Amino acid sequence: MIVIKKSKLTISAIILLIVVLLSIIIGKHEFKSNISIPTSTTTQKYEILVDVEESKLYLFEDGKLVKTYKCSGGKWSTPSPIGTWTIISKAKWGEGFGGSWMGFNVPWGQFGIHGTLEPGSLGWASSHGCIRMENSEVAELYKIIPIGTKVTIVDGPYGAFGKGFRNLKSGMYGSDVLEIQKRLKDLGFFYGIPNGKFGAATEEAVRKYCSANNLYVRKTIDVELQKHMGFELFE
Repeated sequence: MIVIKKSKLTISAIILLIVVLLSIIIGKHEFKSNISIPTSTTTQKYEILVDVEESKLYLFEDGKLVKTYKCSGGKWSTPSPIGTWTIISKAKWGEGFGGSWMGFNVPWGQFGIHGTLEPGSLGWASSHGCIRMENSEVAELYKIIPIGTKVTIVDGPYGAFGKGFRNLKSGMYGSDVLEIQKRLKDLGFFYGIPNGKFGAATEEAVRKYCSANNLYVRKTIDVELQKHMGFELFE
């Protein structure tokens, strides 16, 4: 009898435990159903477009333009890096940078978006290649965009060549230099890694290209040579 009573008590306890567990699970389920859980569709994604000619920076959220800022880009001799880049660093830099810095993954130098101590330089191509903004506005942008944000920079109708061909020489840099290095590499004259910086390796590649094509051997890359390499300007 004792054994049977213990067995009945055990079964009853198990049934009671199951009922309690079910009520807890159901309760949790009902509680969770009232919570709005963020999904990937609610993740905000930002992109930036900078038009150096217009001196405007456009901020897009999920493909929609949400704000336009006045800015300034690079001069003809010190152009902004044309192309699409990624913001790989953010920092609170001080004097000369307006307190905020957002750096790009440009291979030929340190370029990014920052503020300025010279607000009069905004609205026209005046920088050494970086994108300058008004200090309070760059601080606002700094808070909004995360590392990994894509930044597309355009400066004229000719893609990497911006407003047209430049006469290039050692010490210069830019997206046009990068494209020429890639072309020389494809043709077997440039052996380094294209990086957009016109240095000794590019000079040597130009010399070899000219010799192989019975051209006047030069260290510079003038308009004639760029056209000979097959580059044409189309709007």
